[in-house]
Amino acid sequence: MSLAPTPRTPALGGGRWHTFPAAGTTLTARDFFTATEPLLQGIIDDNALTGADGEVLADQIRATLALGTRETSLPLAIGPDSASAARELGTRAEKIGRELASWAVSSLERLLISRIPLPAGPLVVRSHCYGHLLTPPAADLLLGRRGGPVAMQLYNEWLHQVVLLRDALLPFTNWRDVPLLVTPSGLRHTEPARDAFLTELLVRQIRHSSIVDFARHVVTGTSGPAGYGFEAGGGAALPAVLGRPPLTAPRHLLTWRPDPAAVDTVTYVAEVRDYYAAPRTLVEDLPLAHTAPGPLTARIGTGPVADGTRTAGIEITRDGTTARVDLGQALRGHRFAHRPDPAAGDADSDTAPRTAAVWSALRAPGLVWTQAGDVTLDATGQDDLVVLALLGRLYPENVALRPAGRSAAPTPSAGTGPSRLVTLVDPPQAH
Repeated sequence: MSLAPTPRTPALGGGRWHTFPAAGTTLTARDFFTATEPLLQGIIDDNALTGADGEVLADQIRATLALGTRETSLPLAIGPDSASAARELGTRAEKIGRELASWAVSSLERLLISRIPLPAGPLVVRSHCYGHLLTPPAADLLLGRRGGPVAMQLYNEWLHQVVLLRDALLPFTNWRDVPLLVTPSGLRHTEPARDAFLTELLVRQIRHSSIVDFARHVVTGTSGPAGYGFEAGGGAALPAVLGRPPLTAPRHLLTWRPDPAAVDTVTYVAEVRDYYAAPRTLVEDLPLAHTAPGPLTARIGTGPVADGTRTAGIEITRDGTTARVDLGQALRGHRFAHRPDPAAGDADSDTAPRTAAVWSALRAPGLVWTQAGDVTLDATGQDDLVVLALLGRLYPENVALRPAGRSAAPTPSAGTGPSRLVTLVDPPQAH
């Protein structure tokens, strides 16, 4: 009786720098970064690199992943006047870039001492150039003194894969946990979606749906309907504010949440695509708030899947009565709400001349708005999900979200006058 041969993992070398299956696989950021190390080993072998040479390559990856350098791969300038999405994504790029660069330094130091064997022979890779600028010392090392086409192609592929990794992780708060789709081209399959994502980020105020679409490409390799989040095999990517205080949570970033029940790829969409056309209720027609309603209970309920999409709602309950707010509109309201500058310091409260009852607003038909001056809705003591639901019930124009006991500067009008709906929440806890 003959036994079938045991399949062996293909040996690295001879043009093969990884063992990714043809059908693709999913890897975390750390696992994918480790999988690119044979490219670094090939550079060391071809160029007979020393420890000093490793410092040159380490400086190169730091410059490529940083913002504001000559060699940056992301020419995004962020400052106090930048759009909130650009600030959040730019801050994320700096943080992730620094960590990936530290991983690179550790890999170089280790591989210079303890090499990865490449039993199939020297590693030679043909890498499509993406135009990353080299520092003068790196250009001299890879193209001048001992360098040449082999080392340059290997480094170009490694550098670009790390840049693609950094960019693929930008939409996520917990980027280390995201299951990245990896194909035989590494992360190059994300290039078209990445180009569209970065173009919109650099030339206009990027839409939340564009961030979601890029994140979906990173995890699944596919596009889909415009939405505010998605679920795929093994988890869901939804806005980070779910499970965080709305006053301090990111507006535009997503958090990956494992969910064994998620099998197919489904996009979460808002019930009303154009909130401008939604029916409205004047806050002046609602009862005055005489006393706080007491703590309300809230939960998220999801609807059935239809044509690859689903909706979800926040269900708020009081004394056996339930009000429901579309989750998509609630997340939209959170993104649009004005928030105080944390650096501005505290001041005495400037209580608005009129108050409205939170429970009445949550039960009002359509979206609540005002045309008769500032109105305060006191949501202190309420669960974060109740606050989020309230933001979803308010027409998202000149809505201010601020902690109780702190004054708020007048918010800029979006075209309908200075009237505001001011939602008071509990002050953030000191850490």
